[in-house]
Amino acid sequence: MKRFSVILSALLVGLFAAGNVFAENATKDEVVAKTKEAAKMVSEKGADAAKAELNKKDGPFVWKDTYVFMMDTDGVMLAHPVKPSLIGKNLIEIKDSQGKLFFQDFAAVAKKDGEGWVDYMWPKPGEKEDSEKTSYILMVPDTNVIVGAGIYK
Repeated sequence: MKRFSVILSALLVGLFAAGNVFAENATKDEVVAKTKEAAKMVSEKGADAAKAELNKKDGPFVWKDTYVFMMDTDGVMLAHPVKPSLIGKNLIEIKDSQGKLFFQDFAAVAKKDGEGWVDYMWPKPGEKEDSEKTSYILMVPDTNVIVGAGIYK
């Protein structure tokens, strides 16, 4: 019986370790590339076509532990595949758990620099508690559309 317990314990430890190996995190380079791909789609196909694609929970803009979202410079969420309840809402006055008006920061970075990184707190998909996150924000040229994606720290 003791031998069975040892084998079972070793098997369980192995499974948990394997699970951690396969739990992939997106990289900053991937986030930038996917965000630029989404901005190109908005430019070429228009915001409405991009919204449909970006809102697909199983689409190409949802990968590993992240996703691309789309909002306008006024703070209205246009596409969010993980929290569709945010779509159509003006989030410009929303604060994170630290009191940061990060949607305002998204708009400010997009308008001023055209692109950049913004740090804030946001829950991981499927979780309720906030985690540290940084998002790459990109203004789509000749529009009032911002696309972004982030990674958890």
